[in-house]
Amino acid sequence: MFENPGRDARCELLARVKTIAVVGLSPNPARPSHGVSAAMQAFGYTVIPVHPAVKEVLGVKAFARLADIKQPVDLVNVFRQPEFVSGIVDECIALGMKALWLQDGVIDEAAAARARAAGILVVMDRCIYRDYKNEYLPGRARSLKS
Repeated sequence: MFENPGRDARCELLARVKTIAVVGLSPNPARPSHGVSAAMQAFGYTVIPVHPAVKEVLGVKAFARLADIKQPVDLVNVFRQPEFVSGIVDECIALGMKALWLQDGVIDEAAAARARAAGILVVMDRCIYRDYKNEYLPGRARSLKS
């Protein structure tokens, strides 16, 4: 059974990531992918939309697929239905991605296991925004006081 990396590993990931490719980033502000991505942008991350049906989201050029992105990507964040995860994992493996975050409700244990076996750090069924706000920021505030 799949287990997410622990709190410290997730916080370390959030500390070192600079660029996040968001697969399924919607241009609709009412969608969770849009709100979470806008928040991550506000926290200082570079967000790259991956959505074949749009040209731009959150003021950033959108790409049809991960392979179209020419700049380095530190983390792939997925807002797609679970049935699409296997193909996204295949693309991440082929591109040599190092980290994959599957948002709340995005669960595919077999694909996650395949990604891990390829050396990809995988977080599944967790919200990156919530982890940033509730785990990373409080820990960072404590370390800044020391």
